Amino acid sequence: MLDRLTLSDFRNHAALTLVPAPGFVCLFGENGAGKTNILEAVSMLAPGRGLRGAALSEMARGDGPGGWAVSAELGETRLGTGTLAAAPERRQVRVNGATASVNSLAEWLSVLWLTPAMDRLFSGSAGDRRRFLDRLVLALEPGHAHHASRYEAAMRARNKLLAEPEGADPEWLSALEAGMAEHGAALAEARARTVAGLSEALAAVPDDLFARPAIALDRPVPTDLAALLRVNRGRDAAAGRATEGPHRQDLLVTHVAKRQPAERCSTGEQKALLLGLVLAHAELVAARRGAPPILLLDEVAAHLDPGRRAALFERLAGRGQVWMTATEAALFDGIGDATMVAVGG
Repeated sequence: MLDRLTLSDFRNHAALTLVPAPGFVCLFGENGAGKTNILEAVSMLAPGRGLRGAALSEMARGDGPGGWAVSAELGETRLGTGTLAAAPERRQVRVNGATASVNSLAEWLSVLWLTPAMDRLFSGSAGDRRRFLDRLVLALEPGHAHHASRYEAAMRARNKLLAEPEGADPEWLSALEAGMAEHGAALAEARARTVAGLSEALAAVPDDLFARPAIALDRPVPTDLAALLRVNRGRDAAAGRATEGPHRQDLLVTHVAKRQPAERCSTGEQKALLLGLVLAHAELVAARRGAPPILLLDEVAAHLDPGRRAALFERLAGRGQVWMTATEAALFDGIGDATMVAVGG
């Protein structure tokens, strides 16, 4: 959990320090006060672009110096990340004052989130679901970020070579395809392990007020991806992208009780499926890593009736640090012990 969180020139916060206790951290205030910005700051303590997926330069305070910083204390460990005005799209990371890689953050924290923008995840693009799945994998296997970045780098380089009018160097292409195959296999295997583990966790969840999803992966990655990429060079050059590989996988989700694909469910049912999936995954992370993830739940309580809200609080109690936002404190009634923070008041 975070013992201390400090924001400097991040979004609308010029300077903010919070000292949360274990358990629930409830942020309440008017729309536009900066509640979600605080959750986004916490999400930046993990690899990736955070819960909004925004450009790094967008996170800097509009009338600030141009850079931003987020730092946190986890017991004896100090994490920090941010940018400088001179390099607004170059992210820096420090662990206990020493320079570290962005991917190394996954070794210290598991951070999961649920935001209103994710409500239509199941009816959106395969890319959105794939990124969501990779976030679930990363919480269980920190090394996943390394394989993802290496695979993407090799794929971008291959795409660029295939687009050269004078033709690409076959040996260099083969080397890149071998890299894609190596890291692609690691990506696919980690995803499969996560889906298998999460499926078991979902099956063990007793029937409650949240919908139960069943999950699966489509498009198995070919066992000899390097050979397939070599055969597909002409087709991929014409398409301007690699047409086979783990970057084409999709996460399939089904409403168990209705035996219906999630994308055909109502908006409310999709939200319930997503919430059930995130809760089960948080429990799986706690069991596998020996510590629960930090959960960031943006405006979740406002969209639940009182009975489901109480059930959510009960299920999350004692499951690690859970950061939640709402427009009014009354939406957290019955939550029990919590760090209550009025934002913008």
